[in-house]
Amino acid sequence: MQTFTLLSDALELAAKGTHHIGYIEAQGKEHTLSYTQLHSDATDALGTLQAKGVQQGDEVVLFINNNPLFIKIFWACLLGGIVPVPVAVGISAEHRSKLGKILTKLESPWLLIDDKDLGRLSDNQNTLLATERILSPQAVEYVGEPGVPATSVTANDTAFIQFSSGSTSDPKGVVLTHSNLLTNINGISNAVDLVEDDISLSWMPLTHDMGLIGFHLTMLCSSVTHYIMPTEVFSRRPLLWLEMASKKSATMTCSPNFGYKHYLRALGDKEPKIDSLASLRLIFNGAEPISVDLIEQFLNRLAPYGLRPESMNTVYGLAEASLAVAFPSHAELWKQLTVDRRSLGVGDSIKQVQGSSQHAVSFVIEGQAVDGCKIRITDHDNQLLANGIVGRIQISGGNVMSGYYKDEQSNATSITADGWVDTGDLGFMSEHGLVVTGRNKEIIFAQGLNYYPHDLEALLIENGVSELGKVIATGYRPVSQDDDEVILFILFRKDIDEFLPIVSDCRRILNEQTGLAVTHVIPVRRVPKTTSGKVQRRLLLNDYLAGEHGEYLQRYQELTNVETVSSAELDPIEAKLMGIVNQVIPDIAFSLDTNFFDAGISSLALAEIHQKIDDQWPGKIDIVDLFDHQTISDVASFIENATD
Repeated sequence: MQTFTLLSDALELAAKGTHHIGYIEAQGKEHTLSYTQLHSDATDALGTLQAKGVQQGDEVVLFINNNPLFIKIFWACLLGGIVPVPVAVGISAEHRSKLGKILTKLESPWLLIDDKDLGRLSDNQNTLLATERILSPQAVEYVGEPGVPATSVTANDTAFIQFSSGSTSDPKGVVLTHSNLLTNINGISNAVDLVEDDISLSWMPLTHDMGLIGFHLTMLCSSVTHYIMPTEVFSRRPLLWLEMASKKSATMTCSPNFGYKHYLRALGDKEPKIDSLASLRLIFNGAEPISVDLIEQFLNRLAPYGLRPESMNTVYGLAEASLAVAFPSHAELWKQLTVDRRSLGVGDSIKQVQGSSQHAVSFVIEGQAVDGCKIRITDHDNQLLANGIVGRIQISGGNVMSGYYKDEQSNATSITADGWVDTGDLGFMSEHGLVVTGRNKEIIFAQGLNYYPHDLEALLIENGVSELGKVIATGYRPVSQDDDEVILFILFRKDIDEFLPIVSDCRRILNEQTGLAVTHVIPVRRVPKTTSGKVQRRLLLNDYLAGEHGEYLQRYQELTNVETVSSAELDPIEAKLMGIVNQVIPDIAFSLDTNFFDAGISSLALAEIHQKIDDQWPGKIDIVDLFDHQTISDVASFIENATD
């Protein structure tokens, strides 16, 4: 890879070559854009932004679900010394709430948003910006004058700000400079021996560091042809991912843990439409805890189609590091360690055990620090720990942010006195490299997203379900699962019949606003607290794991059993919808009036249901409509009216 001072230098060089970006929108619907044309389009878009009044140093929030437009405006900003701020659009109220919080933090923001999403903002969110600072896709069309690139940008200036994603927490802005990013991109390129002949494909969102930095910026800086598929396309049609990898002879791709699970579930016993995956030399597996069992299932299932086990690359990174922290050797088979789960506290020496042990838990090895980054393992007092001892994972180096955007409190708690960033993760160094064992804090991890318990509780309190200190959210990951189960405890001393509406409210509110499926809502007669008044979540969870609530859970099941409905009793639309819902969610009994969100279905399941409905009745219903029509009966009526 060439050495650059600014990201815009990389675009200048790439524009002189012959490589391109491929945008895959759906099966049989794609187009390519050369780096030469991207440079021209970005320069033209900069002219439009400047004509609208956007100045060097302003922030442009990219709240747009359109990959080609996103990338064009992103590069226009970089050329003009404007700070792009990617924010995931999503489909829930929480995503829109997060947008409002970000806009209030920024100093001089503009907002790129389409009319449909703008219309979904609340009145309060709409007033955060003056009308003239809202940019629609039509407003950023070329106006006839190319932009004037900034000449005073330096390597230590902010390239873009990436706000924490996928949680209900108040978002923290990771400030990344050109130097941070180019240091990390160089480290990634060296770690994987990236060359111009490589071809990459990604469905990760461009608002995520793996999607934007790993599979766009890194590829462009090395003049590598790469293909980008919208995340919602993968959600609806996961099999298209590897079909396109085969068709394009991709040499590298990526997915978090939940993506492999989503793909395998959709594939089932079917034969994939794959000629060969032999060209894939690297599949990056990161962005969330990595399941050993899931890796083995995925590799074994696709081995007949040429996928080699050594292609699996178990990596570790985070936005604060500009993405990559540790990579294993890409020339070797992925490795794992099996240890005693009772030896995973901070300061514990890990104890390796056989997989058959009652207390065995397996972790992948995520390798050594990439060039430009350093890793250390410390105790709670930031004292260095030896190899094989569990501690806090801390990082420093040219790729690591200097701090969060306008957030002194987070900086004080996350950055040590000697300048190391505490990742919030726990782990240890083995002879083969870093092993990540879990989160230091009580974060719930599901579907690739982080959920903070106190924020889930706040949502329920805000919606009148319970009161402060009387609702407690916890997470627990069974050995056989890849996501945390969400268990809610609510202080309640009345009859169980009166508790059932609370269960439904909890499931519906968290599902609607976060896409999170709640496993159990359990009434408790007391909430254990420390002498200082802090809730002891772990004690409640331990009681649940010990089976103390078994009688309640059995009684709840009896009270909520739904009588099955014969298809002969349903009209044709209802019957087809019932079949779709039962196929996607076989473990939940649905009646015509069962509320999707009360039942606690996940956002991925909702996307799959929508896709199957769209296959049956093309264009009749948008996924957002399922938030307004939340039962099979309501959806059937909506489709019937749309068909008339």
